[in-house]
Amino acid sequence: MSVDLGTSAPTSVSAPTSVSAPTGAGAARTGRGLGLGVVPAPVLMLIGMVSTQLGAAFAKQLFGTVGPATITLMRLGFSALVLLLWWRPSMRLDRRTAGSVAALGVAIAGMNICFYLAMARMPVGVALTVGMAGPLAVAGFASRRAADRLWIVLAALGIALLGWQGGAAGLTGLLIALACAVFWGSYVPLSKRVGAVLPGGGGLALAMAFGTVCSLPAGLAEGADALARPEVLAFGFGVAMLSSLVPYTCEMETLRRVSATVFGVLLSLEPAIGALVALAVLSETLSPAQVAGLVAVVVASIGVIRGSRKARSTPPSPPQGPPAPPTLTEGTHTS
Repeated sequence: MSVDLGTSAPTSVSAPTSVSAPTGAGAARTGRGLGLGVVPAPVLMLIGMVSTQLGAAFAKQLFGTVGPATITLMRLGFSALVLLLWWRPSMRLDRRTAGSVAALGVAIAGMNICFYLAMARMPVGVALTVGMAGPLAVAGFASRRAADRLWIVLAALGIALLGWQGGAAGLTGLLIALACAVFWGSYVPLSKRVGAVLPGGGGLALAMAFGTVCSLPAGLAEGADALARPEVLAFGFGVAMLSSLVPYTCEMETLRRVSATVFGVLLSLEPAIGALVALAVLSETLSPAQVAGLVAVVVASIGVIRGSRKARSTPPSPPQGPPAPPTLTEGTHTS
């Protein structure tokens, strides 16, 4: 789950309608500059999603050495360092922009630590799918189509099937995953706001750095001794690159070649890929009810994306009858 990147899972329900190709130094930092232009877009998406889920699976393997808060600190810290060096954003921000970047950083830190905490209590595919409900709900409730509200109901039923494992541990994991969904849902409008004032990856890099600062106290309190071990840092760097840099690069290149709807539908398959990767790496299996819940959320996500696309492509109906005369509040003069 590349939950810390603007073009990852949140984009599955709120992708930009167009992405302009950067020029100059920015172009050298894109997938085209890395020779990815010859790779088919669906293959790039598959590489990015598999990389994200491998990062999550490897992070869970590290839980025996360090805890979720320390893993969050390493993932955000290394990702922020690479992105800052990559994009080299300006640190001179006005107060409003700085506030938006800080809010996005809090959302990034919150959804990452909640995701890892939930993942420690339930299968990776389950934690990821429940967390995905956040951006899915944002897209569904923002729509005026009744059908989209029905997709949200289907997703809620799927989450109930996914999260119910019985016992306190199952309930705790579900609540933490739902907290991840809240942070992930807030990430959608915040990332859009930051992207509007700071194009490219500069805003994300700054937000990631602020998220690192937010996760610093808990990460150090939980695993300060482990962070002094080179092998732990090396493993954390690998998790950060698999979970952030690789999928981010693949998704940026994919967005240049496919529509936002196609991108979102492809990315909606990530929970299923996460479950398959967890099965291969961690030997995690899902019950038939959990598989049904996962399928329900994936179908609901695809339904919301396709419905949003139809709503945007439907032309407004022409006005009926003669136009009403202008009122005094509307004004009758031109400037």
